Formats: sequence, C-alpha cells, structure tokens
Amino acid sequence: MKKKPIYVEVDIRVPIDEAWSYTQNPKLHEQWDLRFTSITYIDKESPEEPQRFTYETKVMPGLSVSGWGESKGEHHKKGGTKTSSLHFGTPQKISPIAEGKGYWQYIPTNKGLTFLTQYDYDVRYGKLGKLFDGVFRPVMGWATALSFDVLKRWLEKGENPFSQYRRFFLTMLISVLFCFVWLYHGLVPKIIVQHPTEVMMIKELLGQLNGSGNTREIVNFIGLAEIIFALCWLLPLRKRLLFGVQILLFPCLTLGAVLADKTIATAPFNPITLNLALWVLSIIGLILSKDMPSAKSCKRKRGGTI
Repeated sequence: MKKKPIYVEVDIRVPIDEAWSYTQNPKLHEQWDLRFTSITYIDKESPEEPQRFTYETKVMPGLSVSGWGESKGEHHKKGGTKTSSLHFGTPQKISPIAEGKGYWQYIPTNKGLTFLTQYDYDVRYGKLGKLFDGVFRPVMGWATALSFDVLKRWLEKGENPFSQYRRFFLTMLISVLFCFVWLYHGLVPKIIVQHPTEVMMIKELLGQLNGSGNTREIVNFIGLAEIIFALCWLLPLRKRLLFGVQILLFPCLTLGAVLADKTIATAPFNPITLNLALWVLSIIGLILSKDMPSAKSCKRKRGGTI
C-alpha cells in the first residue's frame, strides 16, 4: 500500500506576518512544535544560500535524536500566500526517519490565515521499517496536529505553549491513573478473585433480597461496568465529561460503602480517604482539561473537515 504524506491544516485568526514570525523564528518554533526540543540556525555565508539548521528531539531522559534541515526557499505568491519548503533528515540509526521533504503554506483569509503543512519521509530498515511506520506515521501526524493547535491558541489567546503542554500531559497522566484504578478494581476484586467484602457489601445494599449466586453475578456485572468505564479513559474523547461523572460518583460510592459496612470507615486505606483523594483529583482534572489543546482541532486531509 502506498504511504500517504502527513497533512495538517488549521485556521488562525491573526495577521499572516505574525504567524510567519512565530513559525520561522527558531526560538519561537521550538516552543510550540512537539516534534522538536531545540532548533539552531547555521549562519549563512550569503543571503542567497538556503537556511540550514540542526535540530534535536528528546525522546526520553538520556535519549535524543538530532538531525539536519534546510529551508529550500520562500515563495511569495499573488494574493499574499507564502510558502516555505523544507528538506530534513538524520544520520542517527535510532530514528526511523532517514530523510524527508515537505512545506509550510500560509494562505491569507478574511479572518487571518490558513496555516498548513504537508510532508513525507523515507524510512530505514526496509520492510521492518515500513511495518513500524504504520504506527509511527499516525503518531507523527497527531503530534503535528496537536502542535498546530497549540500554536493557534498561543497566537489567538496568548497562552504560552509550555502552559498548554503542561495541562495537556497532566490531564493525560491523570486519565491513565483513573484507567488503572477502575480497571484494577473492576477486574481483580470483582471478577478474578471476587473478594468476600465486595459480595458482602452488595448483599447489605440489596437487603439480603438475593441469593448468594445472584449476588455474585451482580458483582461480576459491576466489575464489567468498571472495566468499560476504565477503557473510556483511553479513548480520544474530551475528558471533562468523565471527570464530571466521577465528581458525582465518588461521594455516592463512599456513602454506599459506609452504609454497607460502618466499620470500614475506621479501616486503614479505607474508601473514605481513597475516594476523597480521587474526588479531589477529579476536580483538578476537570479544571486542567478546560479548553485543552487537541489534534482534533485541525484538518488532517486536504479539503476535509475538522
């Protein structure tokens, strides 16, 4: 199957020259573009030369990828459209990208401009590299789109990229934590082990109206519901609804646990302290996730819709 180039487009409500400055200045560019940690321009020997630069991307602590780039030219078309083409690559074998080409385009509109990019690259390691690129390419497209939305919010609303990325990744970290909490409590004590305390609390809440077998089925059903809710935290959805559900849910769960067994309130690591901590964390998540940058704010296909 022929690979598709990465395409991202976003409308920004600022003058085209302002967007040009924030994308062509390396110290500003490296702040909003998630794909680069640092960008360093190499001095030109003459104005006619293409602009060469080096870049570095920190993958994780102690591991980074560095490479080279070259701006091939700036073309000012009729109507005010600007285009900046790019040639880039890296000699480091750890990078799946060997070499690539692309461009940025700035198209003026009545409300500002349309900022778009399209780029493609060759991969290393033959068929194995192409197989890995089936996962890597969507990640690169997502990172590009998220970066474009961060730039848009920086220009339109004034929130700096560091603050945006901090809110975004803290929200993702909290989401992964809640996924683990719900998955563990749904799978381990309710389905795999079916802890006696879980069965006892359901019996107490039902007023001993059901037999033991039926109660165990209800515990299994609750566990399955918790697993489904856990997986919702991994979906590319707005997290504010999930945080809101938890803010309402945790007080109810705490009250239900205490009504089922009043002695549980004095036990170590009891539901009151645990659910209170998760309730407060849900409030923090709700605040952090307000107006959060999203790759969904950008078009990912030429002529497509958001």
